[in-house]
Amino acid sequence: MAGLDRKPVLVVGARGNIGRCVLAQLLDERRPVRVSARRPGKVRFPGGVEVFAADVTEPASLRPAFEGAGRVFLYADHGSVDGVVREARAAGVERLVLLSSGSVIHPTSAGNTLTERHRRTEDAFAAAPGPPVVPIRPLVLATNALGWAYLLRTTGSVPLYRPDALTAPVHERDVAAFACAALTGAVTPALSGMLTGPVRTSQRDQVAVIGRVVGEPIPVRELSRPDALARFSEFMPVEDAEAVLRFLDDAAAGNSPATTAVEDVLGRPAIGFEQWAADHADDFS
Repeated sequence: MAGLDRKPVLVVGARGNIGRCVLAQLLDERRPVRVSARRPGKVRFPGGVEVFAADVTEPASLRPAFEGAGRVFLYADHGSVDGVVREARAAGVERLVLLSSGSVIHPTSAGNTLTERHRRTEDAFAAAPGPPVVPIRPLVLATNALGWAYLLRTTGSVPLYRPDALTAPVHERDVAAFACAALTGAVTPALSGMLTGPVRTSQRDQVAVIGRVVGEPIPVRELSRPDALARFSEFMPVEDAEAVLRFLDDAAAGNSPATTAVEDVLGRPAIGFEQWAADHADDFS
């Protein structure tokens, strides 16, 4: 382990909501770390961090970033797996930590388009002859609520499909903490468990929490399924929009759990949505 600690950890996609939290924790722990981004010139990284321009969809661009790295955190899709694994193997990377989705091990999410996309990616990594891969599997990301900020500013309300559906959104810092545990410690099956926040809460109540944080109530407007499909389809392919609605239908049926994964692995309670909203108050102001 001592030799590995001298090798930098590479954070691919360090500009993302989770990637930047992974970077921050590794720096707090005084780990040697480097980052890559598609366009690194658009963001200022902390001093002393090696920065590489790299894109998982262009495997050759990963080569300089991978060379000399011990372990790697990344986002990936099915189409990029072979190239990522080939470059990681050639560079001698010892472990890949993959941001995946808890839906892969959530029984009632089987068959969902987005679930199966993550499953295909995990399966491709598992089958490829390269370094071991540890999937990190958040079920519902609290950062999904950031999409409400634009709607609030432009319409004065938040339109919701299935507003009373219960989920347990997980804070990006908890996802990052799981990733760091996988990057810097021993791998246990619990690290790939279904990662959630501490309690289930409705979308309507989540909006109310944000309203309390910003100091004014936020109106909620309930969407029909056709209207919700049309709205989501403005920002994503229609099949992905339908998959999101299926997740919400499933949650409305009571099938979106709260797990103890954070406490089991990290030895502390998961961060609640109230703290997430406080952390992101400026995004809704």
